[in-house]
Amino acid sequence: MKLKKGLLTSLLAVGLAAGVIGTASAETLRFASESPRTDTQSIAGQRFNELLKAKTNGALDIKVFADSSLGAFQAAIAGVRGGTIDMAVSGSGNFSGMVPLLGIFDIPFMFKDTAHAYRVLDGKIGQDVLDKLGEFGMKGLAYWDNGWRELTNNRNPVHKPEDVKGMKIRTTGSPAHIEAFKLLGANPVPMPLAELYTALEMKTVDAQEHPLGVLWSAKLYEVQKYLSLTNHAYSALIVVMNKAKFDALPPAHQKALVEAAREAGQYQRQLNNDNMAKIVADVKKAGMQVVEKVDGAPFLEVTKPGRETFVAKFGGADIIKAIDAARDAK
Repeated sequence: MKLKKGLLTSLLAVGLAAGVIGTASAETLRFASESPRTDTQSIAGQRFNELLKAKTNGALDIKVFADSSLGAFQAAIAGVRGGTIDMAVSGSGNFSGMVPLLGIFDIPFMFKDTAHAYRVLDGKIGQDVLDKLGEFGMKGLAYWDNGWRELTNNRNPVHKPEDVKGMKIRTTGSPAHIEAFKLLGANPVPMPLAELYTALEMKTVDAQEHPLGVLWSAKLYEVQKYLSLTNHAYSALIVVMNKAKFDALPPAHQKALVEAAREAGQYQRQLNNDNMAKIVADVKKAGMQVVEKVDGAPFLEVTKPGRETFVAKFGGADIIKAIDAARDAK
């Protein structure tokens, strides 16, 4: 009887211990996004969660905090670095203050087309630059898709570079973006996405440049009259995680995080590419005037000195050469 009682006590203790271990190993990661819940960034965050749970048998999952609910990009990135936020997704230009070479991807007309951008970002060039975030307490998990940046404004249709002169335009904080619009004669004003709708509504700025997905999900079409499909720069998103937290995970979970982030990125890219024509049609219905055919050559000529300016400040001539070499690769 004593033996049975002792065995029962031991089994109960093991069961309780297993329960504690199981509870401790099930961890929810906080994921910050500036975009609205309807944006593909947030939708991809949910797919990221599904993939990660499946790959870790439920040991890790993700809670997405959309709509800048954990702060604008500065606060989100600082939170990831400090460990108060586990993960975040933000435009590559928002990391260029720490890793200036990330700004190379923002240089206007750097990429021939979408396939060229994906080849570069998903290959050695992209990975080498992404790894530099490790020096700042972040693990770069994947590149997601913000898409091609287009120009909207409340002043006049934009067909040629001269049409941009004098515009007060919201840009990212990317030095490459700021320099390009200075060369075009505009007055670039960096500001967080969360402040942009009000700034346009109050006419603090005349114009903005974002991919179509953000134009739609943030409802910027409500406070802008003209859209020009300039495709002036490809805009990547970067998914980052607190490096100390990532490094403390078992190797299998580290692998699962990277794989899930990249697979979610592929899903999000497809969503964006599938949505483009529909968004153009929808903003037309909402009252925007759309210039669909914009000759990029004159804009390229005006902004080309930005490459030399970038290299003089931050280096990266070899990276630009490698990106150009990959233009026509299969």
